[in-house]
Amino acid sequence: MTGRRRFPGHELAGVVTALGYGTTGLSVGQRVFGLIDWYRDGSLAEYAAVEARNLAPLPGDVDFAAGASLPMPGLTAWQGLFEHGRLQAGQSVLVHGAAGSVGSMVTQLAREAGAYVIGTGRAADRQKALDFGAMEFVDLENDALEDAGRVDLVFDVIGGGIQKRSAGLVRAGGTLVSVVGPAEARPAGGLAVDFVVESDRAQLGEVVRRVRDGRLRTNIGNVAPLDDAVAALNPAERRKGKTIIRVRP
Repeated sequence: MTGRRRFPGHELAGVVTALGYGTTGLSVGQRVFGLIDWYRDGSLAEYAAVEARNLAPLPGDVDFAAGASLPMPGLTAWQGLFEHGRLQAGQSVLVHGAAGSVGSMVTQLAREAGAYVIGTGRAADRQKALDFGAMEFVDLENDALEDAGRVDLVFDVIGGGIQKRSAGLVRAGGTLVSVVGPAEARPAGGLAVDFVVESDRAQLGEVVRRVRDGRLRTNIGNVAPLDDAVAALNPAERRKGKTIIRVRP
């Protein structure tokens, strides 16, 4: 809007400083984390107005950097695997970008659910993807994607030609889940689903509970102060892991 400053950012973790009239489920002084509505932005600021339904309690033994790193990757992975992909124990999952912030969360949650996970990425990402729980790894620059074999679920964060080729790997009755827009190819005898992540307090609670008990690890690549946010979010070279902006020291 003309004449008003607009702050970017969707994910956040912090402390509740005030409540709107009639707000329930939260209290002033409470530690929280969550996702701001897509049409609002505003998390890269000292104060942000957030719908209470979009926030979940952040336990005292989970620091704010970890809390801020969880909403987008955690909710994307949870919703893609369980709501849209309908993942069941014993199924196989092909996770593109398995060493990235979303892919590493997908990999861990899928393994915990009893799935066989095949990760993909660049050669330099192999060990990191395996460390996060991938049981096999396909180097998209040097290996044949088709060597991964048939799978029940493809979780795609890349799109383009990789997505089209991945559709051919989905077994009958399986699903290709895309977070990069509508799929350009549909699996034969299967489904193609694209979605935009939504905030969900209960799911945030499930994610942070797993972080507390060691079942999930965060994937933070860099923590920078607010003054360095522009440079940190627009790096000159590829960074591994999620970038966190610390608003206050």
